[in-house]
Amino acid sequence: MAPGILVNIDVDDLERAVAFYTALLDVRVGRRFGEDGVELVGGAVPIYLLVEAAGTAASPTTGERRRYTRHWTPVHLDFVVRDVDQAVAAALAAGATLDDPATTHGWGRIAHLADPFGNGFCVIQFLGRGYHEIATG
Repeated sequence: MAPGILVNIDVDDLERAVAFYTALLDVRVGRRFGEDGVELVGGAVPIYLLVEAAGTAASPTTGERRRYTRHWTPVHLDFVVRDVDQAVAAALAAGATLDDPATTHGWGRIAHLADPFGNGFCVIQFLGRGYHEIATG
């Protein structure tokens, strides 16, 4: 198998997660892995929604436990969309919460949200040449 990137999102309600991410992104269900996982395809990389109960060990080494209250991690997902305002509306209708409304920058527009499972994420709409508008070197 060739090297690549897979995105895994822990959730505590698989069908709610499928409904949320298929409404937000232009993806569809690929494969199902029993009642504990779903592969979403149609994006740049596959997204795997994995059922993990709240309170279970997220890291055996640190003892950290999974929680589905609002949280943000330094590594998070940015979803590139055609229209930030439409994506925010779709996300909110599907159960997201809005942390910060869309703002415009030299490279595009961005809004900060959380999915129904507390995972922070951004939706980004590139404008002009996207990051090339501000890149140097």
